Amino acid sequence: MDQIKTGSIIRSLRQRQGMTQAELAEMIGVSDKAVSKWERGCGAPDISLLTQISEALKVNTDSLLRGDLEEKDMSAQNMKKMNFYVCPDCGNLLFSADKANVSCCGNKLTALTAQIPEKEDCLKFEDSDGEWYITSDHEMSREHYISFIALLTDDTLILKKQYPEWGLSARLPKSEGLLLWYCTSHGLFKQNLPRR
Repeated sequence: MDQIKTGSIIRSLRQRQGMTQAELAEMIGVSDKAVSKWERGCGAPDISLLTQISEALKVNTDSLLRGDLEEKDMSAQNMKKMNFYVCPDCGNLLFSADKANVSCCGNKLTALTAQIPEKEDCLKFEDSDGEWYITSDHEMSREHYISFIALLTDDTLILKKQYPEWGLSARLPKSEGLLLWYCTSHGLFKQNLPRR
């Protein structure tokens, strides 16, 4: 734990909540001098207090320990920047619109990095009654298959789960966007959909 970074986060969050050092101290059962000491980086809170401090300041404990609380500007978010995670144990699919600490089955998950496929591996799409009809010649066996297809636009995520028994096909709204898919053997891939 970096005392200076942690102290700075505590001060910033306390002020954002409109609390005095004395009010925070009373909430967590310490003196206001202790809070002042932490905020100046002259000491750090006892580990047994971190949960109480986190609750009082409405922040997760990991952020306090790391000392790297980041401001989130939700207005700058774009669904095309979604993070996708797949659990290696159960295959669970998780996603977040911003940086997040994600875990499943006791594993801390890392966001998947989308690769650009070789031309022959790209998904095929055609206009069908005003929708994209998506297909692929990709293997669809229990050991090796595409488990999901996602269409991402600036403000929308549409996810289609795929199953090996079905073969790969999906209908998606015809819109410009980013097409993502996850191969259970080779990872996450992306390709752009053309303009209408």
